[in-house]
Amino acid sequence: MPEHFRALVVILVLAGIVFAFARRPAADLIPLSDFTRRRNLWFALTLVAFVSHSFWVYAGVTAIILTVTRQRERNPVTLFFFLLFLIPPASAQVPGFGLVNYFVDLNHVRILSLCVLLPAFLALRRKPDTLPFGRIWPDKLLLAFLLLTAALSLRQTTPTDTLRHSLTLFFDVFLPYYVASRALKNVSDFKDALLGFLLAAMVLSLIGLFEFSRRWLLYNALTDAMGVQWEIATYLSRGGSLRASVTTGQAIALGYVIAVATGFYLFLQEGVRSKMQRRLGALLLAGGLFAPLSRGPWIGVAVMIVMFIGTGRYPVRRLMLLGFAAVLSLPLLAVLPGGQKIIDLLPFIGSVEAENITYRQRLIDNSLIVIQRNLWLGSFDYRSTPEMQSMIQGQGIIDIVNTYIAIALQMGVIGLSLFVSFFGTIVFGIRKAMRSFPNRDDESYRLGRALLATLAGILVTIITVSSITVIPVVYWSVAGLGVSYAQMARRLKRAQTESSKSTLQRTW
Repeated sequence: MPEHFRALVVILVLAGIVFAFARRPAADLIPLSDFTRRRNLWFALTLVAFVSHSFWVYAGVTAIILTVTRQRERNPVTLFFFLLFLIPPASAQVPGFGLVNYFVDLNHVRILSLCVLLPAFLALRRKPDTLPFGRIWPDKLLLAFLLLTAALSLRQTTPTDTLRHSLTLFFDVFLPYYVASRALKNVSDFKDALLGFLLAAMVLSLIGLFEFSRRWLLYNALTDAMGVQWEIATYLSRGGSLRASVTTGQAIALGYVIAVATGFYLFLQEGVRSKMQRRLGALLLAGGLFAPLSRGPWIGVAVMIVMFIGTGRYPVRRLMLLGFAAVLSLPLLAVLPGGQKIIDLLPFIGSVEAENITYRQRLIDNSLIVIQRNLWLGSFDYRSTPEMQSMIQGQGIIDIVNTYIAIALQMGVIGLSLFVSFFGTIVFGIRKAMRSFPNRDDESYRLGRALLATLAGILVTIITVSSITVIPVVYWSVAGLGVSYAQMARRLKRAQTESSKSTLQRTW
């Protein structure tokens, strides 16, 4: 039996276990019919991917299925999140048929953007209650960032390539942000969308644990069977163990996705009635977070937990208890079987691949020298500078493992300022919106805590990784969720004000 068929059997079994486990807690949060329909869709598209033996056959069949099923889906963000990690986002070029070399690189994420997000974008634009794009600061800053990105690409390529790059920015950045920032109107919509992401991440978690324990990357054979090449997906090890990657292509990208799901879980768990199921869900995410052996996402999750606790009730007392538990856990790990191996993997205090931290420090030092030479708008040939050439690793590459540094090198201080300001205004907007819910036990307030914590964790995690594979589409989408939350709070406050005025008028 071919390797990808053997992998398919394992994937279907593991996913079936996750969905069976998640059925009852999901019914506490959303209608069971929605869960069943999406689960069946996940299985159907996975089967199509593995039996198609052609990316183009998969793309065509998937487009038809999504076009049909989209009509029954009330929340496009949920459908997008639920299917986002279905298969690796390996790309194939759409041929130009003699007009141009090729039109655009197409992958699984862009198929979802075309078939799910684009129709949602067109429908949302026509609705009178949809906030027009450009009315709020995050919209303006994002638009400026995208225009600058497209304009600067002219320095290194042709106008045709710039148009192609602009099209990918529309599908990869604008559509996820716009739909996530406009489609969700109430807490129920948020529960639905966050659960879609969480369920997809839980499937990744169990498959990741299998890859880690069996030393077998299940999806690598799929890209070969579909006729697409994806050099980014390779076998990597740390401390003698395989680092799982599942459909994300890189271990740190998998850890990042599980970390974001953990942030969402902080909100969703309160809606699950069974304490046992809540604990099992947390345990599964913890296992999925461990399987990639990526330390950046571990730091990100720690930031999320601290931020979530810090914005809740009795933050000082609970943070002190958390810190006390963390301090006690280290000597406890040291005496447990295998505990010292875990300690060696921990960031800053562990001994395994400590040179990676040194590499990141050198990257910052050398990059700052290069950035100063092209301070405002960066440079397209920064990799050819002596400082960056000295960063070449054993694989013959210069790994820019810091999203902020990468943006500053390519787009200068102006581009980096737009990027940071975009997320800064969203963080400020979420925090301001949370004040609209004075009761800290209110689920709307708790949703704000989770979104704020998740976004903070993302912004810390991307210090340790460049924007590869699915990483950027996730943070642009989460940014959209933050905008949507702020708009929901603004509508609620406006409705309360109008209700108070109406009551006052009747009283007089």
